[in-house]
Amino acid sequence: MSVRSFLSDVVYSAYGRRLIQQAKGRHPRHIAIMLDGNRRWAREVGFIDVSDGHRVGAKKIADFLSWCREAEVEVVTMWLLSTDNLNRASEEVEALLEIIVGVVDELARPETGWQLRIVGALDLLPGEIATQLTAAEKRTEGRIGMEVNVAVGYGGRQEIADAVKKLLQQQADEGTSIQELAKILDVDHISEHLYTSGQPDPDLIIRTSGEQRLSGFLLWQSAHSEFWFTEAYWPAFRRVDFLRAMRDYAVRHRRLGR
Repeated sequence: MSVRSFLSDVVYSAYGRRLIQQAKGRHPRHIAIMLDGNRRWAREVGFIDVSDGHRVGAKKIADFLSWCREAEVEVVTMWLLSTDNLNRASEEVEALLEIIVGVVDELARPETGWQLRIVGALDLLPGEIATQLTAAEKRTEGRIGMEVNVAVGYGGRQEIADAVKKLLQQQADEGTSIQELAKILDVDHISEHLYTSGQPDPDLIIRTSGEQRLSGFLLWQSAHSEFWFTEAYWPAFRRVDFLRAMRDYAVRHRRLGR
């Protein structure tokens, strides 16, 4: 190791420790993250196949989850594939789905201790892919570790539409008329049927790649969330970037609509 590299590591470690100190105190229970910029990163570093960007980004996920666990985060939601992504070239979608299945299988291994929940419109995915994702989720049932939501085939509008459909079906099964439902319907009725039902709404939403918009991510749940955007592409996202997000969250005054 060169002297320059050694000094760089020392400075980086010292900065990381400082960020940890600054982030102490209030921390988010639920972090949601948009893993954006894989394809752009691949092009910038010279990969011909943009799927290589997704492969490198996939290797970052376990590290990110370990950082969240160290920070005592209880729930993490990761957006891996949107409903819009399904409209890309079939070869790219097939490669991405294969990568996602591999990631989910790794996250479901017993030694991780994480409890997985696949969130999204699985009926939009190829049947075999949906079956594999659901099977991995079932293998983690009963675990008491951090809850990890994997958003695949996910769209915020689709989630709300699905929640309303489930609500209407439930009420119909119970013999409730539309008129009766209209009298009692409130936001809690819809929340109970969202993909993330039973979980706290995200306190902090992170998006990598420099884009500063939600693109439909957790439309309902993000009403009072804090947002943190970074220029770093997901494959280049570092622990120090995560600690910066945690520090910024710790010093914000959350009004929660008040």
